[in-house]
Amino acid sequence: MKIAIDARMINSSTGRYVERLLHYLERIDQTNTYLVLIKSRDHDYWRPTNPHFTIIDADFKYYSFAEQAGFLKFLNNLHADLVHFTLPQQPVLYRGKHVTTIHDLTLLQTYNSDKNWFIYHAKQLVGRFVFWAVAQTSRTILTPSQFTKTGVQKSLHVSPSKITVTYEAADTLTAQPTPYSLPSKEYLLYVGQQSDYKNIRRLVLAHQELLKTHPTLHLVLVGSKNKSLQMNEAWATKHNYRQVVFTGFVSDSELAWLYAHTACYVFPSLMEGFGLPGLEAMRAGSPVASSDATCLPEIYGDAAHYFNPTDVGDMVTKIGQVLTDSVLRTRLIQNGALRAAMYSWERMAEQTLAVYESALATQSSRK
Repeated sequence: MKIAIDARMINSSTGRYVERLLHYLERIDQTNTYLVLIKSRDHDYWRPTNPHFTIIDADFKYYSFAEQAGFLKFLNNLHADLVHFTLPQQPVLYRGKHVTTIHDLTLLQTYNSDKNWFIYHAKQLVGRFVFWAVAQTSRTILTPSQFTKTGVQKSLHVSPSKITVTYEAADTLTAQPTPYSLPSKEYLLYVGQQSDYKNIRRLVLAHQELLKTHPTLHLVLVGSKNKSLQMNEAWATKHNYRQVVFTGFVSDSELAWLYAHTACYVFPSLMEGFGLPGLEAMRAGSPVASSDATCLPEIYGDAAHYFNPTDVGDMVTKIGQVLTDSVLRTRLIQNGALRAAMYSWERMAEQTLAVYESALATQSSRK
């Protein structure tokens, strides 16, 4: 069979999911033919090693007329037996067999202040319709957690039998650690985007309170210096918040070092579909303090020390306990290694391949 995978977002934070899926599909499927749809600027970002996989340029912008019209024509001309849309963003009039991954519902349920208010809410309105339409026409919806499955079921009115959970995983960073220069050896670490729902400002406020009992403690925020990070950095500077480091981009070797030496990895997010960074920290041997919101307790289990992400005082208390309680730290590190090892990208790819085979064998979608 000829299967097309929409990988236009491969060079992004969510793109790790697509790259790992392709990596393991190449290993486990020597039968089907795959057409991997990638934007031309990312043509060399991922290169196939299996001759059954072919890259095809697909320069269609998300949330655009070109996506709804041009991409629709493009897909119809491919004559694929099945298309896997790795995001809900897709031509709503496409009627070929397809499955869709919905990573989370943040687009529908959050607002990011780094975006134009009118444009964001216009996209949100369009997004609500697209998500609903996708849920009705896809043979199967894939989600990375039971939490997201329940959200899709309730918000988009989809039967649970039509939704398959394929948990993601975290890789151990293989780069040789390279020290990252910091003013202090004791620091809290956060890695990732800084959109509003990531709750970074409350983390900064909690850190400022922790300075009263841990005066050398720094807060290290790793992530590309996009508009949301720049806004947070300007906010911290305006309020003269001390010992907060916005690193910008760091190399894999520097990131490996930062994970390995942090006093505590903190994940304060208000909404997640899976929560990959916390698992990466666990794989690196870091103790994790996490928000107790949305899917995070499901994913991290007993391997994180949880706090209420809307309560700065609770954040201060729980992070402080990780910093000072050696028994708790040891337990979190041990449980974290076990928890991270429970997840497997290869198993995720095997489950996804099974979804493909089921969809290809099905004559009509289940609603």
